[in-house]
Amino acid sequence: MLTAWILAAHIAVLGYWLGSEFVINSTYRYVSYSDQMPFEERSRLMEHVMHVDQHVRYALVLQATLGPILAVLYGYIPGGNAAAIGIAIFGALWFVFVELVHRLRHSSIGKTLGAIDRGSRYVLMAVLVATALGLIGGAWPMPLWLRWKLALFAGVMMCGVGIRIALIAHFRTWAVMAREGPNDTTNTIIKRTYVRATSVLLLLWVFIAAITVISVMKPA
Repeated sequence: MLTAWILAAHIAVLGYWLGSEFVINSTYRYVSYSDQMPFEERSRLMEHVMHVDQHVRYALVLQATLGPILAVLYGYIPGGNAAAIGIAIFGALWFVFVELVHRLRHSSIGKTLGAIDRGSRYVLMAVLVATALGLIGGAWPMPLWLRWKLALFAGVMMCGVGIRIALIAHFRTWAVMAREGPNDTTNTIIKRTYVRATSVLLLLWVFIAAITVISVMKPA
């Protein structure tokens, strides 16, 4: 019964993730193309986008926690209940850390926490790819379709990093706009950055769609 509830939560989090992505992208587009709106209002909405973006981070932590717990409970990863409990505790601590990174992002320690957060994602991507290739857990009774899911999930995370990289131009330009006010040049950069980031987001959705198909089909 517990496994069934965790599986249901695992599926529900996917909808939560996609819904958050849609809200973020829609609001970000509105901010990017609202040239005539007072900058103070645009800035307020942009801050709202950053708050909503936190939900995507929550979804990432939840998926990266619930998935391995299910794999343990189904016997694909050894360790039994002890391993499942350990993963759950680690996921809870990770969730708290992600929240601290968000709340303290404007403080003196914010940059350090942000760097640790980004570094942890690179480590997780490496672990996912290594597990998918059998470099980690090669002897585990893990089916090939599940290893494909892990590789695709690493692709999702890679796209998340790609979006952050694409948005560097946005934050640099936004800082200039805050100091000097917006103009045609800076507004054009903001719009172009939106298109670039959305292109990466579309690839992220392709990875998620592939994960969904593999989860349902479970190809041998």
